[in-house]
Amino acid sequence: MSLALLVVLAGCSRKTPSEREVWADVDGKPIYREQVERYYRSRVAAGSEAGSPEQAFSFQLNILNELINNEILVAHASRAQIRLSEAEVDTKVAELQSPYSKEEFQKKLTEQGLNPARLRDEVRQSLIINKLINKEIASRLTVTDAEVANYYERNKATFNVPETQYHMAQIAVTPTAESQVRNTKNDDAKNPQAAERKITALYARLQSGEDFAKVAQEYSEDARTAAAGGDMGFIPATTLASNAQLKQVITSLKVGQMTGIIRTADGYHILKLLGREEAGQRSLADPQVRSAIRQTLMNEREQLLRAAYLEDLRNRAKVRNYLAEKVVAAGANTAQIK
Repeated sequence: MSLALLVVLAGCSRKTPSEREVWADVDGKPIYREQVERYYRSRVAAGSEAGSPEQAFSFQLNILNELINNEILVAHASRAQIRLSEAEVDTKVAELQSPYSKEEFQKKLTEQGLNPARLRDEVRQSLIINKLINKEIASRLTVTDAEVANYYERNKATFNVPETQYHMAQIAVTPTAESQVRNTKNDDAKNPQAAERKITALYARLQSGEDFAKVAQEYSEDARTAAAGGDMGFIPATTLASNAQLKQVITSLKVGQMTGIIRTADGYHILKLLGREEAGQRSLADPQVRSAIRQTLMNEREQLLRAAYLEDLRNRAKVRNYLAEKVVAAGANTAQIK
């Protein structure tokens, strides 16, 4: 490496008195290398690992850009007098923790390089940004009935349902101990006798009028659906064809009804029919069609307005990205980016 390039790189590597390397600066507020690398490690752990050093630095630049944007939004939220109570932070933290035991949640925090205080800081920032977006972007968006009708005509084929679909929810109880329980009560039947007692008790509670989704969140042992109140999504009729008994049970239900206790090889189930989509062309008169179109148009407009809004705020902010400067100075030679 030439002496000139060493000097350039040294100028791009900013250190604080405590030797924490600054990778960006937003209106005088530093964003540290360790922050970017912590997010990077957590996303790599989630299966987003880059395949090469160049891809890794590209990924880190993207993360750094997200952090820069967040700092800009939080600063503007303060100027816009967005307020957030600690009770709101408490509620969100409790929601994040609810699917896990105390030990499991602490393990997840540790894996992501977090502690309870830092988690609260990140939750607080996220909630403040959401409030700002709702106030200054979402509240300004409108979609007219004429726009909904025009969208339907342009995309009519997408509202043609090829076969009947059943929107199902379930409560599942297994006769063996689960390695990780995902219901809010951390309740697990560990043997066949306990499973039978549990499903019978849950069925009695449902028959007495308790909310299906709430019971599923608190006691269902299906890790994939418990947190969503047992929601399994839509199941096409052809998927049911291989199980004549199950097909007969589900097709006989009216929307809102639930089955009795169903015993299978993997345990016990109680199913509820949340909705049914019949095969055929869905018309614009269908409230669900109109709602779906309106939401699609709102999402598209929010995405556009949010991008422009953020770019406008960046134009007014003083931002310096030291990591980007290092990459440019090194000619993207990752061996020289330290």
